[in-house]
Amino acid sequence: MIPKVHTQIIELGDGRTISLETGKLAKQAHGSVVVQMGNAMLLCTVVSNYSASPGIDFLPLTVDYREKFAAAGRYPGGFFKREARPTDAEVLTMRLVDRVLRPLFPKDYHAETQVMIQLMSSDEDVMPDALAGLAASAVIQLSDIPFETPISEVRVARVNGEFIINPSRALLEQADIDMMVGASADSVMMVEGEMDECSEEEMADAIKFAHEAIKVQCAAQVALAESFGKRETREYEPEAENEELASKIHDAAYQKCYDIAKQGTSKQERSAAFAEIKEEIKASFSEEEIAEYGDLIGKYFGKAQKTAVRELTLSEGLRLDGRKTTEIRPIWCEVNYLPSTHGSSIFTRGETQALATVTLGTSREANQIDMPTYQGEETFYLHYNFPPFCTGEARPLRGTSRREVGHGNLAQRALKGMIPADCPYTVRVVSEVLESNGSSSMATVCAGTMALMDAGVQMKKPVSGIAMGLISDGDRYAVLSDILGDEDHLGDMDFKVTGTADGITACQMDIKVKGLSYEILVNALKQAREGRLHILGKITDTIEQPNAEVKAHAPKMVTRTIPNEFIGALIGPGGKVIQELQKETGCTIVINEDPVTEEGIVEILGTNQAGIDAVLAKIDSLLFKPQVGSIYEVKVIKILDFGAVVEYTEAPGNEVLLHISELAWERTDNVTDVVNMGDVFDVKYFGKDPKTRKEKVSRKAILPKPEGFKERPPRDSRDKGRDNRGRDNRGRDNRRDDRKPREEK
Repeated sequence: MIPKVHTQIIELGDGRTISLETGKLAKQAHGSVVVQMGNAMLLCTVVSNYSASPGIDFLPLTVDYREKFAAAGRYPGGFFKREARPTDAEVLTMRLVDRVLRPLFPKDYHAETQVMIQLMSSDEDVMPDALAGLAASAVIQLSDIPFETPISEVRVARVNGEFIINPSRALLEQADIDMMVGASADSVMMVEGEMDECSEEEMADAIKFAHEAIKVQCAAQVALAESFGKRETREYEPEAENEELASKIHDAAYQKCYDIAKQGTSKQERSAAFAEIKEEIKASFSEEEIAEYGDLIGKYFGKAQKTAVRELTLSEGLRLDGRKTTEIRPIWCEVNYLPSTHGSSIFTRGETQALATVTLGTSREANQIDMPTYQGEETFYLHYNFPPFCTGEARPLRGTSRREVGHGNLAQRALKGMIPADCPYTVRVVSEVLESNGSSSMATVCAGTMALMDAGVQMKKPVSGIAMGLISDGDRYAVLSDILGDEDHLGDMDFKVTGTADGITACQMDIKVKGLSYEILVNALKQAREGRLHILGKITDTIEQPNAEVKAHAPKMVTRTIPNEFIGALIGPGGKVIQELQKETGCTIVINEDPVTEEGIVEILGTNQAGIDAVLAKIDSLLFKPQVGSIYEVKVIKILDFGAVVEYTEAPGNEVLLHISELAWERTDNVTDVVNMGDVFDVKYFGKDPKTRKEKVSRKAILPKPEGFKERPPRDSRDKGRDNRGRDNRGRDNRRDDRKPREEK
């Protein structure tokens, strides 16, 4: 049976289109859709169980995004020719989609739900991650899964002052703003991206432009669902509710929680006090009531606590730790803390602490990226680690989490624009979060800035970061600077902003309140700027500018460019020359070929300047080309019967034969009568002899000719008139009489 296919076309306004298609593939899933832009095609499916697992009180949502190598006509790298664990880029796309979808499921919907997105066909002019959010929302609209409203995500870039939706990778490289924006038709919900020191107003303009494109995509999803035949939303068993119990717990807990929140205590003291009230309330119920309402008691207590904390901030402008809304927690910083690293720093803000290290290396240490849609390398990258002890927990380590990948990527994007293009090193920053109570990713940015400057990386400008929050009840709102972990959970918006003194370099926002006005958004961004500059001042008080030199124990990097024809000579047969040179000098030598000029780029990395100088001398020796008519100093390195082998002192290893006839004006029978091993003197370079095709140098040419000196005629003129048997032209034999007969030789 030929399937009935339903399609919707989305116009991007510049001749490009996006198509949504359903009805052809994966029909046993609860919803499936193919999203196509150019030759890029994504298949997205969704399946959600019809019942929740017992004891689950949250939404077990899984968003999985994968790029298949076959989509680009390529094989997976490595020994096993099969796609394995997701790459960091795929994980980041999963997080972008999850953060917009999750808040739109009903709060009491706890059935396991899985959204799977896979790239089936690739197009080098289309970045498929910008289509993943659209695909995920469209597939849910085609299902019977409860979901509040369609959403979409787009990438917005500014190139030459013009905003572009979903640009190609080539265009993106020219952009000074690169943001992913997720939104419904009514509200912006998520923003993440990097900028080249843009202003708050420019960032808001980019979000507005993206939102207009998203509105069109949301309308297309609704039209596709209507064309396909939108199914009735499934029935599911909601969470049990008890209004009388909720009111009772609110009355018992609200004022006590308000009073504790107002005391401005530390995280541990506050947590212990809230836990004590919760236990008091539990103790007021009988065992039978606790057995029946146990989960609801904890739920309603949490609501009362959240309401009390929010009201304290809105009505009195006070926060859990006693600060006002614009105050930043106390900060202390230190650099050069670890003696053996190439650069290190500690950044502590309140109860959040990050220890950052910097390691310098050659291009061989670059981070290799191998994906179906992109192959390349990163010469600056940042890794973020969040061990359980930083929050006072004990739990097993299960590899790098998605959260660690996401936070590390945000900090990397914040800093990478300030690494100069001519930085010769591959730079790796590692942030170890040692304490956490809100915004460890922003502490990573600050610690990373100081560690880079401590390592001697010549950053263009220092970067700081701050995490902000928003609490609103519709009429009143409060923007919170430098939020705590608790404020992150109870707020209506949390956003992280990084930048220099001159503008924003990266941001990440999750907006939980509908219809947030752009006026509030810009005001929040401006308050963030004030906090950012305050923190930046603390950083520059600790280390004002990058150290002029790398540390004594850190490797120094020197880069030289050599013509292509000399690469082989430097490497040597089987790598012999370069391997011996590395062993002798203690340096690491890496040779790359410039893809444009095809010249050799030689990277010399070493801690010993003498070793680096020795490598440079070897390169100079290989590149040395004497000029005809010039005089050079040479040293005798070998004595032969017919001359001396000399090397140029300014290019050791570059040898030439000084013939015995060019040693002196006088007749020379023995080379050692004029020069000996190790002698140093000057010679004149005559280029290549047209007869022998060998290079010619002369010592006598720069010596004064002796007075009355009569030069012997050349051998060919003295032999004129003789045949090849030694007879003259009159047939007389002029050979010496003492010469042995031929048979005696």
